[in-house]
Amino acid sequence: MCGTCGCSEESGGTRIVVLREDDAPDHGHPHPHEHPHPPERRHPNGSGETITVEQKVLAKNDLVAERNRALMASRGIVAVNMMSSPGAGKTTLLERTLTDLAGRRPVAVIEGDQETGLDAERIRRTGCPVVQVNTGAGCHLDAEMMRDALTALSPAEGALLMVENVGNLVCPAMFDLGESAKVVIISVTEGTDKPLKYPYMFAAADLILINKADLLPYVDFDVEQCTRHARSVNPDVRVLTLSATTGEGLAQWYDWLAEAR
Repeated sequence: MCGTCGCSEESGGTRIVVLREDDAPDHGHPHPHEHPHPPERRHPNGSGETITVEQKVLAKNDLVAERNRALMASRGIVAVNMMSSPGAGKTTLLERTLTDLAGRRPVAVIEGDQETGLDAERIRRTGCPVVQVNTGAGCHLDAEMMRDALTALSPAEGALLMVENVGNLVCPAMFDLGESAKVVIISVTEGTDKPLKYPYMFAAADLILINKADLLPYVDFDVEQCTRHARSVNPDVRVLTLSATTGEGLAQWYDWLAEAR
């Protein structure tokens, strides 16, 4: 988290960008309004003081997250926080999901990346309302960024709000955004032992998606073993295997989203 990894030290502020239907591609160089959140600087003399800073950061975040949660609940908005390492296929899965679910219910997207609007542009082409959050040096979204993105996006009542967090299997798990559920995506091109190496992320998950199942014949990945590892840190977690490319297993994912309503 920011109190220990230093991602807030030179973040330069968070940028919130709304992509509209008539926006032209910006080649990854948006010109947003600035929403700076200058970090609190501390010069601890020992580990005890560092822990105090961590607790203060998380307590402040959790307060804003609860306000986000109450706001979304009052409008019937279901927010799903999608987290993974870079390259697991979050954006491809989102594109496929938005295309397949078009017309069934209002859907909006918050895209989190350190830089560029590339993923938000991909989502915009599906016709879905989207806001890009660029975190600068920050390695995760937090509740204040979520609040600002909600204000900019203003999802419809009863909407499904998909939040694509910054690609990172550590910090995003620490920060509550006010979401309804956390979904962790792992691809079969990653190691079977990922749940053991990043236990906090997998312990926080409400659902784990094993993506790129179409590549299973070509990689050394054991779905059953990975599922056992995940349940060793999160005994009741649901695990689905799918392919955003071929569509395998997507029906179960869509059923889960429908239940989240």
